[in-house]
Amino acid sequence: MLAAPRRTHLVAASLAIVALAACDPLGRGPAPAGSGSASASASASGPRARTRPTPPRPPEKRKVTAKPVAVVKPTEDDPLKGRWSLEDATQGLPPGNALWANIHTSVGTMECKLFPDKAPLTVANFVGLARGIRPWKTPEGTWEKKPAYDGTVFHRVIPGFLVQGGDPKRNGTGEAGYVIPDEVWEDANHDRAGLLCMANRGVDTGSAQFFITDGPALHLDGGFTIFGECTPLDVVHAIASAEIGRGDRPEEPPVIEHVTIARKAGGAVTPVASASASASASAGPAASAAAPVKPDAGAAPKPAGTAKPVAKPPGTGAAPAPFDPPTL
Repeated sequence: MLAAPRRTHLVAASLAIVALAACDPLGRGPAPAGSGSASASASASGPRARTRPTPPRPPEKRKVTAKPVAVVKPTEDDPLKGRWSLEDATQGLPPGNALWANIHTSVGTMECKLFPDKAPLTVANFVGLARGIRPWKTPEGTWEKKPAYDGTVFHRVIPGFLVQGGDPKRNGTGEAGYVIPDEVWEDANHDRAGLLCMANRGVDTGSAQFFITDGPALHLDGGFTIFGECTPLDVVHAIASAEIGRGDRPEEPPVIEHVTIARKAGGAVTPVASASASASASAGPAASAAAPVKPDAGAAPKPAGTAKPVAKPPGTGAAPAPFDPPTL
């Protein structure tokens, strides 16, 4: 028979073990409500469910310093040898102090105010391709003047991050037959949804593809040109909410039906005539001092306001870049 003091020590030790188990030192949190004791829950239904971990803190906004714009080598067969300016791209437009791109999609229309004062080369390129007056190389290998974005799709959507489109091949591997340099301007932060940006596959390799942010993406700062801002955000969110298949590809991609370039005159947006009409009326762009470029190496989406899938937190882990490299 145990002596009284020893029995007391054993009882105390047993109580300590029970208390330690109740504390759950692994940090898995309490058992679900109504499930009885922790030990009973574990034995009856296996390991307890872990609480959802706190998402990593997104990167903090940092200062973006303007970078010098590079000069890149033109594509040998480019009819313009890379010479394309904002003056070329806006010829024939009505006067006005603001330049806009209206992106008409199968989901809705976005009005995007362009930033020619911040990124003149990128805006000139986008406007020229949209209007069909800047020659570009079609997937068939011919240089043509026709609206480059009409009939293309948003081939890549990542809710909370971006929607990407403008590829003439509609699959993420297409370009315009030439590239343009990056234009990183002072305080160009990807800090909100709706920013219109040029996609690239590396430094100074912008071409035709573009993306629109669906949320803050500060990890892109300093590496991609911001050349406009689009509203309403409901349309951006609706595109980002498309049903996704493999590789961030929508099952039935939202279509870019037409892009109309307009100038804001007298407080109103004055749309341009059809892009094809603008192209036929053009006598050909004048040469300019713009930097030359180097050679290039469904079911409808959910309506706006629908809950979106949780996206990969921008700036954490290996975030995808806003360009799909060509398939090797």
